[in-house]
Amino acid sequence: MNDKGKILAGVAIFAVLVSFPFWYNTGSAKPAPELVIAPEAKAAGACILPKDQMAKEHMRLLDGWRNSVVRDGQRVYVADDGKKYNMSLSNTCLECHTNKADFCDKCHEYASVNPYCWDCHVNPKEK
Repeated sequence: MNDKGKILAGVAIFAVLVSFPFWYNTGSAKPAPELVIAPEAKAAGACILPKDQMAKEHMRLLDGWRNSVVRDGQRVYVADDGKKYNMSLSNTCLECHTNKADFCDKCHEYASVNPYCWDCHVNPKEK
C-alpha cells in the first residue's frame, strides 16, 4: 500500500526520458552556415524581402507564390517597396542566387529539411 517511493522513482525516470532530447543537444548546436552570395545578388543590393525576414519566411513566400500562380493565375508579386517581381523560383530567385549548392543546400542541410521545390522545378545545374 505504501508505494510512494516506486511512484516517485517512476516519475523521475519518466521525466529524464522525456527531457533527454533537450538536454542531450544543449551546447552541441552547430553555428548557422555562412552563405555564399552571388555577385548578381550583391549587385541587386536587396532581395524581395529584408534579409532576416527572407531567411525565416522564404518557404511561406514561395508557397504563396505557387498558390497565386497555379490557382489564381496571378504571376506578378508587388513587394512592400512597390517593386514588381515575376513569381518564379527559377526566373526570379535563381537569377541572383545562382549556386544552389552554396546557397540553398547549405541551409537546408543545416536545418535538416528536404524541400520539394525540385520535384517540379529544374535544378539549376540541369539547365
